[in-house]
Amino acid sequence: MPVTLQRVDQATWDADAQVRHDLIRIYADAPAERLPSTPEAFVGEHLAAERFFCCARFNDRLLGALAVSPEDGAWWLSHLCVRQTTRRRGVGSRLLALIGEAAHAEGQRLRVLASQLPMADQVLLSRMGYRLTQTGDFFELDLTPKGAGQ
Repeated sequence: MPVTLQRVDQATWDADAQVRHDLIRIYADAPAERLPSTPEAFVGEHLAAERFFCCARFNDRLLGALAVSPEDGAWWLSHLCVRQTTRRRGVGSRLLALIGEAAHAEGQRLRVLASQLPMADQVLLSRMGYRLTQTGDFFELDLTPKGAGQ
């Protein structure tokens, strides 16, 4: 499946009705206990805080999304969700691989809080190369280019 990465920030959200429709549908498919509020409120609050989403795009539609919160040289990832009709087809893994490439290009680390992370998500992250830190607070994938000072 040729899935590509699309970054959705406030400007993209405001300009593209299809993006708005698709992103809301992605999070509407999420189990209720995984979102802190309604899909519309969650997406709106995330974007209003000057954060963004990395989305999996296929055939001009968004199939999956990951909330990204940039902070201190790292992208904190949360709320991975794939449309129910396309689950178990590698979209989530492909999205994580694509965001890894984007983060590497921007010299960012990728981090995911470990608290309340379902076991299936922990397994996926481990398979993708993320490692639990010594403190056990978060999983991290360090993609900083070798020799780059911080």
